[in-house]
Amino acid sequence: MSVRERFDRKLNELRSDILKMGNMVEEELKLALKALHALDTNLANQVFEIDKAVNALRFSIEEECFELIVTQQPAARDLRAIVAVMNMIVDLERMGDQAKGVAKVIPHILQYPSDLQMVEFKEMGEAVVAMLHQSITAYTSNNVDLARAVAAQDDKVDALYASIFTQIMQHMAQTKDLEKVEATYEVLRAARELERFGDLAANVAERVVYMVTGQLYEAKPSDKKK
Repeated sequence: MSVRERFDRKLNELRSDILKMGNMVEEELKLALKALHALDTNLANQVFEIDKAVNALRFSIEEECFELIVTQQPAARDLRAIVAVMNMIVDLERMGDQAKGVAKVIPHILQYPSDLQMVEFKEMGEAVVAMLHQSITAYTSNNVDLARAVAAQDDKVDALYASIFTQIMQHMAQTKDLEKVEATYEVLRAARELERFGDLAANVAERVVYMVTGQLYEAKPSDKKK
């Protein structure tokens, strides 16, 4: 096997690892949303376990990337692919943290149940799950058009969050029971985690554009993503 063939095999292994990590984070968020809907602490604990595995995989992939850079001295295009992966795994790990953040609010809401119902929250959850799934698909298929479309969906997520924020503020202002106010605030925290998850999914999509085209791309350059 030639040096180039060995290198290409390693790059394909990296691609498979990113797909695995993306699938794990998607599973983690879906489980967190299910746990929140059911207020199920057992499911929430499963979220925490998946997050540990996501973190471990991130560091494993990072080691693979460093090894490739040091041992193979990749050319510009190959180096760009490796750098894109190193950025993606950071974003994916953080997305796992956001999913874990959703699960973390469950004990607080259980203690002081909120009577607030919002269809936007369900829509928001579905939207960010789709963004992650599509961003990973764009990566595995080098699909720049899909990557740009994913990044553009972040506007919809931001709009849903703005609507949720307004409803929650109004609800809290009308609620005299401080315990109810605290529980409602936890719902807002969960929505904020989803909004941030969408930002990070857009980041992954932007990395795909960079990897394929060599052009740094920001869907919303005026935004200061935290």
